[in-house]
Amino acid sequence: MRSVWALAAMAALSVLTASTAAPAGEPKQGGILRMYHRDSPANASILEGATYSINVPFMGVFNNLLIYDQHIAQNSPDTLRPDLAESWSWSSDNKKLTFKLRQGVKWHDGKPFTSADVKCSFDLLMGKSQQKLRQNPRKAWYSEVNEVTTNGEFEVSFDLKRPQPSLLAMLASGYTPVYPCHVSPADMRTHPIGTGPFKFVEFKANESIKLTRNPDYWKKGRPYLDGIEYTIITNRSTAILAFVAGKFDMTFPTHITIPLLKDIKAQAPNATCVVEPTNVSTNIIVNSTSAPFDNIDIRRAMALALDRKAFIDILFEGQGDIGGTMLPPPQGIWGMPKEKLATIPGYGPDVNANREEARKLMQKAGYGPDKHLAVKVSTRNLAEYRDPAVILIDQLKSIYIDGELDVVETANWFPKVARKDYMLGLNLTGNSVDDPDQSFYENYSCGSERNYTNYCNKEIEKLFDLQSQETDLAKRRPLVWDIDKKLQEDVARPIIFHARAGTCWHPYVKGVTIMSNSSYNGFRYEDVWLDK
Repeated sequence: MRSVWALAAMAALSVLTASTAAPAGEPKQGGILRMYHRDSPANASILEGATYSINVPFMGVFNNLLIYDQHIAQNSPDTLRPDLAESWSWSSDNKKLTFKLRQGVKWHDGKPFTSADVKCSFDLLMGKSQQKLRQNPRKAWYSEVNEVTTNGEFEVSFDLKRPQPSLLAMLASGYTPVYPCHVSPADMRTHPIGTGPFKFVEFKANESIKLTRNPDYWKKGRPYLDGIEYTIITNRSTAILAFVAGKFDMTFPTHITIPLLKDIKAQAPNATCVVEPTNVSTNIIVNSTSAPFDNIDIRRAMALALDRKAFIDILFEGQGDIGGTMLPPPQGIWGMPKEKLATIPGYGPDVNANREEARKLMQKAGYGPDKHLAVKVSTRNLAEYRDPAVILIDQLKSIYIDGELDVVETANWFPKVARKDYMLGLNLTGNSVDDPDQSFYENYSCGSERNYTNYCNKEIEKLFDLQSQETDLAKRRPLVWDIDKKLQEDVARPIIFHARAGTCWHPYVKGVTIMSNSSYNGFRYEDVWLDK
């Protein structure tokens, strides 16, 4: 049974109507779901991934201990469901979380799933095992876990340093699959073995990814599909034309801009299309420990120069959201209210006044009309990154900064920014669950691999811990707002906007749900079927 204490941690949450295609009639077995993929992932290992380019094709290979309901658009504690765990419970002091595991589950290679696999997975994530992940972007999620212990083959416990109700949310993320003990991290990059509804067949870099139905899946009758095939097409316009022509059954999730959505509806009027927030913020990253961006005046000037509304009007025809680190309401549970957001420098409506203040800061730092700051603006080679980067470069001209676009391929982007091999960047930060612990610790704690800007504020980290332990939603939410406001004032990672994006599928595709507050958690596809 789900813990009453865990649910009480966010008690008053509402569940919005799911963006779901209503199934017509009884589900049918068979058929291959054909989708395009927006780019070629660096590898197939979700635990090492920092992009949902890995989650989308490979989430269906795995199971988690628990998972968010795949039919409800807004993730919340009320939508947590058992997966490899049949039940879970907290100790009386809320520092031990115990899972009773499902029996009779087999890995795709036929070996039995046991509690040892859970311990191996989380020892790997916590850096405690002999084998190591090449990249470990979410190690900070488990900083409050002392150890993971087993009690027989079908019980496992997480022993915590202090109460952390959000641990359940992070365990339900699409980024938290359970890996097998007997397969090395290196092999998981090239041939992942899971317990999920689909088995890995092949991954041809820059060409395709193929999965096939797992006939021995522990959830009887699932999946309905015989397989899923992804064709890698990096040009979005080309991919959309292929979808309209019927080559693909579904677009890459949350990949369609508002203008392109209109084109799809004009050319394929019967297609089902939904637009949802993605819980992905577009933001500026700066290497704050290297000159000239070790000067906070320059960082503040950049934040003041932003015309956020212009970004949203140009890229989304007004259908985007302005906010801080956390996803803005109503889809976001933790986002700052507008009146609090408006008190942060640079968020006010008078762009000209903000930029005048920005120019004064740049002049204080030694720049001006006769001395511009030349800098490369690095970004990932995807339209979602390139397009706002171009707008950013244009806006920075107003404060004596001359930017040159530096485009980096996906396989190199995350390693590059993780080792701080850049000066200024335009980044997209996806929050894999709508929860402050995930966002704060992963992106802003001093030692996190995903802290790309070298921002480090020990006093703020104490506040991270304070909000993390709070079990009363009414008390926790203002703590989160204050932290988020402080992060923006510190110019830790200036948030430009939160995107909304579209997903389309042809009318014969049934059972699809697009998550409204985290696009990272809805790609299991075990309940999707084709009515044709």
